[in-house]
Amino acid sequence: MEKMLCPICKGKTVKNGFQNNKQRYKCKNCGKRFQQTYTYHAYKATTNYFIKSLLKEGCGVRSIGRILNISTKTVLSRMLKISKQIKAPCFSKHSCKFEVDEMFIKIANGKSQNWLIYAIEQKTKHIVNFIIGGRNKENIKSVINKVLLLEPIKIYTDKLPIYKSLIPTAIHKRFQYCTNKIERMNLNLRMHIKRLSRKTICFTRNEKYLEAHLRIYFWS
Repeated sequence: MEKMLCPICKGKTVKNGFQNNKQRYKCKNCGKRFQQTYTYHAYKATTNYFIKSLLKEGCGVRSIGRILNISTKTVLSRMLKISKQIKAPCFSKHSCKFEVDEMFIKIANGKSQNWLIYAIEQKTKHIVNFIIGGRNKENIKSVINKVLLLEPIKIYTDKLPIYKSLIPTAIHKRFQYCTNKIERMNLNLRMHIKRLSRKTICFTRNEKYLEAHLRIYFWS
């Protein structure tokens, strides 16, 4: 019978007792303990990849758990871990056109209304920045300031009065159909992210999970 090799360092191993009636092994070289097969599938190297892919394809947390045969708690913890490793891509191109909009989102047991406020570059549809919170001047300003650093030639928004005080008049445009690109993105978000669908039982109970999901969708 062929001897088991360590999956970490490919070193020689020895038997090291049983766990749930399954033989365990210990590596002589690195000391790692492992089993030849596992009942629980979260150990697989492809788990994070499939979680990212399924999140972007409209699967809910429970659906992903059933598909990958892992618990919903594992899906949520992996989602947070993956999102922390994702940094917003540096968009350094200047003199572009941007669209800014707000989208209402449902957070269970929330005492106040919550919105997704974000900005996209009109040509590439690159997400420059986003924030989750109230539709107030402070939150909108944090998104607008990031856009203004890129020296835009135009910023298109809807007719929300707050924008007038934050964007210079020379580059601010508000007219019908001027935010078509970002409105289409809103529709994509509703379709591709289960917890943002209008008629669904998959809603967000905690803002940090929604933020993690959006980071994966926008920037992974």
